[in-house]
Amino acid sequence: MSISIAARNLILEMEGFSSKPEWPGGQSGVTIGFGYDLGYVTVDQFESDWGERIRRDAGRRLKAVVGLRALRARNRVGEFSNLRVSRKAAAQVFDTRTLPLFELRTAQAFPGAAALPEDARGALVSLVYNRGTSMVDNSPEDRRREMRAIRAATAAGDRAEIAAQLRAMKRLWEGKGLGGLITRREKEARLVESAMA
Repeated sequence: MSISIAARNLILEMEGFSSKPEWPGGQSGVTIGFGYDLGYVTVDQFESDWGERIRRDAGRRLKAVVGLRALRARNRVGEFSNLRVSRKAAAQVFDTRTLPLFELRTAQAFPGAAALPEDARGALVSLVYNRGTSMVDNSPEDRRREMRAIRAATAAGDRAEIAAQLRAMKRLWEGKGLGGLITRREKEARLVESAMA
């Protein structure tokens, strides 16, 4: 399941590139390159993805924070202030390892995604890259309501409803100083709509 160049560029733009390890906040782990979150990979996956693309000592140091998230990651990120990854290596990891994995996760989470146009598929990959694949949330605000609605709309091939639910999801971040997520959902919705012409 491939995505469009426009969708790839959207993900890269919204994730941004970080040459040095950082902690984006929330439940994130230490993150490198184009949103590569060490909190959500295994040591084997990290070694397979980055392997010869970073110096051996850098890889050894980063393995120490694989699996750490939230405050545990925040408390360790300062250890890497002198470590750098190259943009070229990060792009290679993104294109050859990370993107194919998230395309697969998207196809599994949203049955019918493979039948959508590349722009619409790419919007869903961006969503999964950012929010994961969980559909369950028992909190009073039900933070996964729109994810379930998008799953149903994807199965029905209803691109207008996918775009509408991406926009509806903005409710989760309004007034919380997270304008980047609101912008991302809007750009994803527009990408889906571009596939409706």
